[in-house]
Amino acid sequence: MKFGTVGTSWITESFIDAAEKSGKMTLNAVYSRSHDNARKMADTYHAPYAYDDLEKMAANEEIEAVYIASPNSHHYDHAKLFLKQKKHVICEKPIFSNTAELEEAYQIAEENGVFLFEAMRNIHSPNAKILKQQVEKAGTLRSAMFHYLQYSSRYDLFLKGERPNIFSPEFSGGTLVDLGVYPISLAVYLFGEPENVSYHPVMLESGVDGSGTLVMEYDGFVCTILCSKISHSFISSEIQGEDVSLVLDHVAPVNKISLVDRKTNESERLGESLYDNDMIYEIEEFTKIIETNDKEEYRKLADLSRSVLRITESARKQNNIVFGTEK
Repeated sequence: MKFGTVGTSWITESFIDAAEKSGKMTLNAVYSRSHDNARKMADTYHAPYAYDDLEKMAANEEIEAVYIASPNSHHYDHAKLFLKQKKHVICEKPIFSNTAELEEAYQIAEENGVFLFEAMRNIHSPNAKILKQQVEKAGTLRSAMFHYLQYSSRYDLFLKGERPNIFSPEFSGGTLVDLGVYPISLAVYLFGEPENVSYHPVMLESGVDGSGTLVMEYDGFVCTILCSKISHSFISSEIQGEDVSLVLDHVAPVNKISLVDRKTNESERLGESLYDNDMIYEIEEFTKIIETNDKEEYRKLADLSRSVLRITESARKQNNIVFGTEK
């Protein structure tokens, strides 16, 4: 499948690398606001086309799919453009700024007979699937704690007075939508959508959250999400049942899983060795859905993206975090 990319950052290069290693997709075109940057990346990865005009790229009939890794606030407009040209769209997380954008984009995709995916890499790995199979061994669930706290080098720029996109409401930034979506998506993948959510952020003067704690309430248990781009954590994540606890080394990706019996303290290690570039798994899943026209699996992924976006949108509204696209 021939694809194009929107954006020339490291995440785009990781996707291109994963696409090549998967054997499922071939880079055909690169877009950047700078034609020189687009041409440089296209030449590096042997793509025939380089664009600084999105309309022209979208009109290229050779392109079957596009990977969008532009700033968060641009995802919606960029996705719509390619969907209307009957291109499958793989949009980097967070897929859009709010649920209204998401529903309209899904409708456009349906009208044009193409698929729209969110590139939420952690839920597609083999270990996420293993974890889901093992959750019932925990017995009655009572608590879960998922963490993603990673100090951002861009915060240093922020402290110097600059405004990187990820710390700007104008670009739909903040830690909840940038890092928090990983543990949230894993929780929704494992447990479904919670009954209630409440978010307690540490706000930055720019108007977005630098870190925060999200409480997700389920019937009989609570899942606590910790996320931060202004501090770092070295602790594990856990799912705690009345019988067994499942300890995870990380949420994106889950590399190691330990089942610890409450009564005996015996531990069982689970999990497969993963590709170094775990974006390969999402590419394999997306291309399989496209090739087989698997509407059922597509619906499941769409519902998960809906749930995650509903959660982050509700959390933002509780704290008056308003994105530029919503003003």
